[in-house]
Amino acid sequence: MDIKVNKNTALVFDLDDTLYNELDFLKSAFREISSTLDPMNKNILFVKMFSLYRSGENAFEYLVKNYEADLANILYQYRSHFPSITPFPGVKEVFSQIKEKNGKIGVVTDGRESTQVNKLKALGLFGQIDHLVISETVGQEKPSLENFKVVEDHLRVEDYYYFGDNFKKDFIAPLKLGWQTVGLIDNGMNVHSHHHTYMENGPKKLINSFQEINII
Repeated sequence: MDIKVNKNTALVFDLDDTLYNELDFLKSAFREISSTLDPMNKNILFVKMFSLYRSGENAFEYLVKNYEADLANILYQYRSHFPSITPFPGVKEVFSQIKEKNGKIGVVTDGRESTQVNKLKALGLFGQIDHLVISETVGQEKPSLENFKVVEDHLRVEDYYYFGDNFKKDFIAPLKLGWQTVGLIDNGMNVHSHHHTYMENGPKKLINSFQEINII
């Protein structure tokens, strides 16, 4: 997929399950929590927590009951830890190519500010972002139009692209604003797997990976 980029172009991205697999963040947090609660048996506890999650059960409730852990502390550690995560293949190359062409980079993501910023820093992408919109800071989640209008107000370019993965909420607002929309096809590990229910909200184009993107 060729995308012509210049100073009047902005490529804006969702974060979780678009630039990396959100499941890796969860696993990273589970490993840190396991190491804190039971360092001698951290791997066993990690396997237990992850298995509970994959079975649709609440791993944190298990910790509260069996380790006398404080739920508030567990949640804080989950949200505030600096994650061990890596971007999808091609993401860093696309970001670098956008900058080489003098294009703008934005991120519109739902979540807590500290958590999402830590993710972007861990991915090595934070310093290349021209404008970052996080739902906690603006007070609204996608598909709110406001989250995307904030990007337009700050970047002030002619052509906008939005890359996301979640058919339920990612593409509704940018489509209404006349943006180009590109969806990343689920690699089988996405946290949200209900795309078939929201096909009418889907993007104009789909890609399997960022390695299919050619910035010209």
